[in-house]
Amino acid sequence: MKQLSTKVTSNGHGQDSSYLLGWEEYEKNPYDEIKNPNGMIQMGLAENQLCFDLIESWLAKNPDAASLKRNGQSIFKELALFQDYHGMPEFKKAMAEFMEEIRGNRVTFNPKKIVLAAGSTSANETLMFCLAEPGDAFLLPTPYYPGFDRDLKWRTGAEIVPIHCSSSNGFQITESALQQAYQQAHKLGLKVKGVLVTNPSNPLGTALTRRELNLLVDFITSKNIHLISDEIYSGTMFGFEQFISVMDVLKDKKLENTDVTKRVHVVYSLSKDLGLPGFRVGAIYSNDDMIVSAATKMSSFGLVSSQTQYLLSALLSDKKFTSQYLEENQKRLKSRQKRLVSGLESAGITCLRSNAGLFCWVDMRHLLDTNTFEAELDLWKKIVYNVKLNISPGSSCHCTEPGWFRVCFANMSEDTLDLALKRLKTFVESTDCGRMISRSSHERLKSLRKKTVSNWVFRVSWSDRVPDER
Repeated sequence: MKQLSTKVTSNGHGQDSSYLLGWEEYEKNPYDEIKNPNGMIQMGLAENQLCFDLIESWLAKNPDAASLKRNGQSIFKELALFQDYHGMPEFKKAMAEFMEEIRGNRVTFNPKKIVLAAGSTSANETLMFCLAEPGDAFLLPTPYYPGFDRDLKWRTGAEIVPIHCSSSNGFQITESALQQAYQQAHKLGLKVKGVLVTNPSNPLGTALTRRELNLLVDFITSKNIHLISDEIYSGTMFGFEQFISVMDVLKDKKLENTDVTKRVHVVYSLSKDLGLPGFRVGAIYSNDDMIVSAATKMSSFGLVSSQTQYLLSALLSDKKFTSQYLEENQKRLKSRQKRLVSGLESAGITCLRSNAGLFCWVDMRHLLDTNTFEAELDLWKKIVYNVKLNISPGSSCHCTEPGWFRVCFANMSEDTLDLALKRLKTFVESTDCGRMISRSSHERLKSLRKKTVSNWVFRVSWSDRVPDER
């Protein structure tokens, strides 16, 4: 028998995990308003489909970009031939300026310090290869994007140690949680190389506060470790608050051009803000020249095509378009999020208050038979198989409290969202808990849940990790 590597024979990728059952069921029976109205509705996919009309309108007005022309003349041959893996300077410049615009032009990004990658998945893995040896650990606050178990660990051999966050303070990062995670890593014999956060958070749909960012920078400074800030949702802020990047905090703390700045790295992509995951455009930004050099060499294994770079450099260089797009995108996200929250509330379900992202962190603890992760999976299976909605169970995001679910709202039409909410409400009303909840007692229920303090214990497992799809 032919001998294969352990990466082939093991389940480190997580493709066979129970988490993906919902995806498989959706693919077998996808909802279609006309062809399959009783099919499954996909609410587990964090895609932004709300502003394609704006991009398509721009393409119609700028035919040269889509037709691979410059001043009316074809540059197909130029783009089709070999391109240097450093990336097109004009595209990196456009990316840097777009990232600055999202941050209110308070901070600057040097295009020469940007490394292009085939999406944020590739960018995060590349940083792991640059920063960690096999067996080294990164600390991640829970709940976190399930795909990190694949992106950060599968090929690199790095480990993840959770920073346990609680609903009692809205899942915010605390100093004690950071210290406990750091100590836990050492008890397990793991060398901590850094902390990785998503800002805004997937799956919480909340941006990190300035207090949390200051805490993180102070922590990695005191421990002499790295900080990776995955900011792929930075352009999805729809609340009154402005997005605060880790770059803002470094500037405010006057840490620019210091050793600390060299240990802070930003990941970005156009998958969420522009809704272009299929284009596979990601980026690493680092002030460490050695990281930039090594990551650029590694990018040979996951380049962004020349055609994609040419098209998007033209689009992102149109400042009138990017300004209007960001403003309209945020308005539409806010409207859609309100629609989801309102529909859930009518079914007696509340969410963590969010201000960003393409999803809500939904509290269904009152629908569990028992306060266990087994009960959470039982509820999830009922919603997947009976209600025909694919949502993401909190346990897949390593949440420490059973009963939370990530529900996406930007990858479907308003009519489809309304149908999903109607199905869910019907299901809730059919349960014993649902029959006990009348409209007159709804406000009382919300008040009671706000006072709930969670004390469930979550067991850390290094082998049973399950991925999501970005």
